[in-house]
Amino acid sequence: QVHVVESGGGLVQAGGSLRLSCAASGRTFSSLAMGWFRQTPTKPREFVASISASGDITDYADSVKGRFTISRDNAKNSAYLQMNSLTPEDTADYYCGADHDPYGYAANYRVFWEYDSWGQGTQVTVSA
Repeated sequence: QVHVVESGGGLVQAGGSLRLSCAASGRTFSSLAMGWFRQTPTKPREFVASISASGDITDYADSVKGRFTISRDNAKNSAYLQMNSLTPEDTADYYCGADHDPYGYAANYRVFWEYDSWGQGTQVTVSA
């Protein structure tokens, strides 16, 4: 079982930036594909970004493409989500998921059920 912990959320003004971190332990980090999702009280959990275990494949939701960047540092067992040009519509609880997929066989990193383990979430609030 992979233990996942998110951090880095907070309150920021529109146009600002935040960097979320996701630390994973329990399995070799380089064997894990990582994904970021977000959820609000009125919307189901939605895909934000993903990065393959190898780090060479990234994917973004259209709503964040060009503003958010997902990355990973295997030496630190961590993945990151750099969020720029934030808008109030980005306000949500952000969750990091880990999927044991060392060879990239997963069919679809955009669906939350692909991931084996989740963190507790970190709250992001963007004020207008």
